[in-house]
Amino acid sequence: MDLSLIPLNIKGSGQRPFVIAGPCSAETEEQVLSTARQLASLGCNVYRAGVWKPRTKPGGFEGVGEPGLAWLNEVQKETGMKVCTEVATHAHVEACLKAGVDLLWIGARTVAHRSKQHQGCSDSQQSDHQNRGPWPVGKGELPINKPLHRNP
Repeated sequence: MDLSLIPLNIKGSGQRPFVIAGPCSAETEEQVLSTARQLASLGCNVYRAGVWKPRTKPGGFEGVGEPGLAWLNEVQKETGMKVCTEVATHAHVEACLKAGVDLLWIGARTVAHRSKQHQGCSDSQQSDHQNRGPWPVGKGELPINKPLHRNP
């Protein structure tokens, strides 16, 4: 697979360490914004928060969903940080693109359940993280209209 990456213009990206931080799960707007403000004041480069939380146990908290994307937009506006979240379905990818999320990742649980992964991304020309490093979101930068089978 040919991989074409474009650089993200992220404040502090030439410095080490490059920090991506935030809560595993975005649970409330107050939690998301308060955490983002604190992280921005400490020099965090990218804010991450899970708005969808894949679970194996029925009835477990599965995240706030799309309302959390508006919170991530607010983080972008208030702090200037890039934002990222985990996706597991095509609908998640589309919602993130519509909301202006900067980076996406496909989590280990989703990767383990390949049918979800293919349903989530195979119809889109998007970028993914796949727990190996963030890539920018944008049309045509990473051809994943084929199954994602990459070895590090």
